[in-house]
Amino acid sequence: MRPMTLALTLYYLDLVGTAVFAITGLLAARRKELDLFGAIVIAMVTAIGGGTLRDLIIDVPVFWTQNDIYIYVVVIAALLLFFLARFRRLPIKLLLFLDALGLAVFTVIGTQKAMALGFSDPIAIMTGIMTGVVGGVIRDVLVGEVPLVFRKEIYATASFVGASIFLVMVHFSVDTDMAVVLSILITLMMRVWAIMYNIELPVFISYKPREITQKN
Repeated sequence: MRPMTLALTLYYLDLVGTAVFAITGLLAARRKELDLFGAIVIAMVTAIGGGTLRDLIIDVPVFWTQNDIYIYVVVIAALLLFFLARFRRLPIKLLLFLDALGLAVFTVIGTQKAMALGFSDPIAIMTGIMTGVVGGVIRDVLVGEVPLVFRKEIYATASFVGASIFLVMVHFSVDTDMAVVLSILITLMMRVWAIMYNIELPVFISYKPREITQKN
């Protein structure tokens, strides 16, 4: 695929991911019965929080300061869903599935951006994970919930797998478009699989020796 076409594909995927994360932020705000301004704030930090931190760390201009369409996408998506939710009940699990899509898209975009700037593979993976999960972490903290990434959920793990697979495919000269699509699909399916079947990671617990009772 030509570089210009790839750039456009990633750009549109970035806008889709922004809208999706804005919606997840708004759904979280709805559960807490926030007003319109509060809901838009939650939607905004959810949608652009991960990318903002990513750009600050890798020392490039923050993406939404260079292109204000991201702000418009967040506000429009938030307003549409804010008023739609008043007339129609939205499924609770919609938050999790939309969040999975946003996680998948942002993970690959973050990884690809770091690779394009010449960062090493571990840094590219961390950048992808950061882009995918930080917005959700900020959202959950602001609405008073334990972030998904800190629970037993397969969340950051799915992001790690998606970023790693993308790197491997690129290094093996797989068509970049194909690598982007497959990595997004694998990340999405892994997260959705965990949601549907309640697959969780083991919990970290301290070793507790059994008490030995002696019989007289």
